[in-house]
Amino acid sequence: MTSTTPSRGRRRAPTKMERAAGKAAALQKPRVILALLLLLGLTSVMLLDGYLRSEIGNDARVRDGAAYDKVPQKILDGGPLLTFTGGTAKTQSVPKKTIVLTFDDGPTPTWTPQILKVLDDNDIEATFFMVGSMVSRYPGVVKDLVDQGNEVGIHTFTHVDLSYQGTGRLQRELKQTQLALAGAAGITTTLFRAPYSSEINAVDNYSWPVYKEIGNLGYTSVFVDTDSDDWKKPGVSKIVQWATPKDNEGAVVLMHDAGGDRSETVKALDTYIKKMKAKGYSFTTVSGAMAKLNGAPNGAGRTGATGSGQAVEAGVGQTGAGAGASAGAGVGALGEQPGGAQSAPGSGSTNSSSSNSSNKVNVEQSGQQKAAGSTLYEGKALIYAVAVAEWVLPLLSWLLLVVGISVMGRFGMMLILARCHYRQRNRKRGKGGKFSWGPTVTRPVTVIVPAYNEKECIANTLHSLAQSTHPIEIIVVDDGSTDGTKEIAESLGLPNVRVIRQENAGKPAALNNGVRNASYDIVVMMDGDTVFEPDAVHQLVQPFADPGIGAVAGNAKVGNRNTVIGAWQHIEYVMGFNLDRRMYDLLRCMPTIPGAIGAFRRDAVLEVGGMSEDTLAEDTDITIAMHRAGWRVVYQEHARAWTEAPSSLKQLWSQRYRWSYGTMQALWKHRKSLTDKGPSGRFGRIGMPLVVIFQIITPVLAPLIDVFTVYSMIFVDFWASLLAWLAVLVVQLVCAAYAFRLDREKYRYLAMLPLQQLAYRQMMYLVLIHSSVTALTGGRLRWQKLKRTGEVGTPAGVS
Repeated sequence: MTSTTPSRGRRRAPTKMERAAGKAAALQKPRVILALLLLLGLTSVMLLDGYLRSEIGNDARVRDGAAYDKVPQKILDGGPLLTFTGGTAKTQSVPKKTIVLTFDDGPTPTWTPQILKVLDDNDIEATFFMVGSMVSRYPGVVKDLVDQGNEVGIHTFTHVDLSYQGTGRLQRELKQTQLALAGAAGITTTLFRAPYSSEINAVDNYSWPVYKEIGNLGYTSVFVDTDSDDWKKPGVSKIVQWATPKDNEGAVVLMHDAGGDRSETVKALDTYIKKMKAKGYSFTTVSGAMAKLNGAPNGAGRTGATGSGQAVEAGVGQTGAGAGASAGAGVGALGEQPGGAQSAPGSGSTNSSSSNSSNKVNVEQSGQQKAAGSTLYEGKALIYAVAVAEWVLPLLSWLLLVVGISVMGRFGMMLILARCHYRQRNRKRGKGGKFSWGPTVTRPVTVIVPAYNEKECIANTLHSLAQSTHPIEIIVVDDGSTDGTKEIAESLGLPNVRVIRQENAGKPAALNNGVRNASYDIVVMMDGDTVFEPDAVHQLVQPFADPGIGAVAGNAKVGNRNTVIGAWQHIEYVMGFNLDRRMYDLLRCMPTIPGAIGAFRRDAVLEVGGMSEDTLAEDTDITIAMHRAGWRVVYQEHARAWTEAPSSLKQLWSQRYRWSYGTMQALWKHRKSLTDKGPSGRFGRIGMPLVVIFQIITPVLAPLIDVFTVYSMIFVDFWASLLAWLAVLVVQLVCAAYAFRLDREKYRYLAMLPLQQLAYRQMMYLVLIHSSVTALTGGRLRWQKLKRTGEVGTPAGVS
């Protein structure tokens, strides 16, 4: 029998979805780009943070015990201040009874401010050799340090032994640290101390070329006369003793403001300063000592009551490029000389008493100069980027913890509740006796088959329904097909089949048309590419023996599972229906009746307004509407249908994109269910939060697990990260195996699970992120028709 729904005029007014289609299509590409940019941004932030923490590009090698026969003896016997003038090395020693306090490895927000307070209380300055990565992380500490009158030097960016590094890495370490200083305090410096260096007599054949290269760039390399060994935490008295110079000699003294607990250093520092002042020592910075050596007026440094070092012409009394650089006259930005060599900070200033006669600086800070131009802006950009990374990474770490707990919690809930559900539905004795929905439902029902260009599948679909063990009428609603679907359905000559023709209006309209024309009070809805098992309808309608049940979800199975993509979806379907739906059923908050196989009371459908066109997930929309109307929605695992899953990645993306976006639309549409009272609010109180957490928030954030895992494998600890990933995989495998056991599926498909986690799952994450971006930007999608092959035949043919 065939009937046609007449149209109301030659042209049907477009639906809201169709009106938005053109705009949506134009907006999809920018949204994909935005989603990819978000992923790229996350990766960039992680790489930057890893570089700052020496997890990326870290070279932990430290050279020890190398020969030194190629180092000039006069250098090995010289003082701790090494400069190069015209390519000639020169060392100088600190003047007698003068102490240059130096601190390495900082700054830190814990110990550096405490050390600064001690220095300020004692009215002296010191020189801090800073690690660039630490400078970029704690710029405020650096600014306070410089504003207080202290001096800074470079200790590389990543605290790497430069004797193992090439010229390119050396120049990057210097430039990046200069940029960090420029961004943090608006200055650059000409002072340098190599990590793992000590006294100058420890220079060897491998480090000497490095110092020559650094010296030719205009830097002053600063070594140590007296090492406090405070990093050993020997106690306050030992630190003071080991830091004290012998025989009233001047000394560059080494302490640390980072690298661990420096509480002993802080305590020892005040004692040490007071002791040395009592002995008549003065304290100054590296530049202050060099200015005194080179004849700065009135000397430099402070004793107990002398006040600040005198402000003099920058570079007074110095000759030669090396001296000018070492005193800090005109510290410029790191640039490029002809030939690609890096120019020295301040290399453009020699004999600066004539060139910079109006530029007066504190002599104790003359090793540094105000940054300007591109150096300043690039430095600020670096500081801002690091600030973002420092804020984002902890947040991501917390989110990762939340995701991990959520994922493991979901697995636990699914296993426990699915087990309870299985035992409840399959009990044969005990309290309550054998499980039953009530009296057997035998009355006829209506099966509605919406079809749009389903010529490949419609015959198999109708033939499977013809074998139904339950009395049914079949209504095929042809939604304006152009491929002869209607004619194929009519030509089969099957009994109890009606074909209704309507202009193309979409699946919700087709289903509503079928509901209006249904002869019976129970309607079964299915897709035009789905094949039912003979007893599927009978099993599906049995829950309606309970008058409080308004809708029933069936068990959809992937028919075309013998391909890689099909197998991945098969695993997902089995886990989704057998564990997720069992859990939701037991909690009485089923979120979705699958479009492939579901049954409804006809009156209940009409009560909630039918299938809505407001969302792309009309099945989720009406399921939530049924909950809110007070109806129970249950899962019947014994009602099986076989559907044709997308066979290409493009089709899969389109389908899942529509599903996930439609689910978001439905949840937003029914957001007021959160405040509903009584039974109608059960979904809002339980189901809505679970769906949001497990199907939106967790999958959106789940890529963090994979990104962090890959990052950790590459840059941190490969084997530990691999074991952690495998542990999660084992948990998923256990869940999947249990789902397969409940549904009596063949376990061989589980061999595809690891590959599914590596490839398929990532695609699903990107789909959901894309959908989230679309939802947040207010986009709309049109209905998307998937290409069918008709390869899903009778269930017996599925292995």
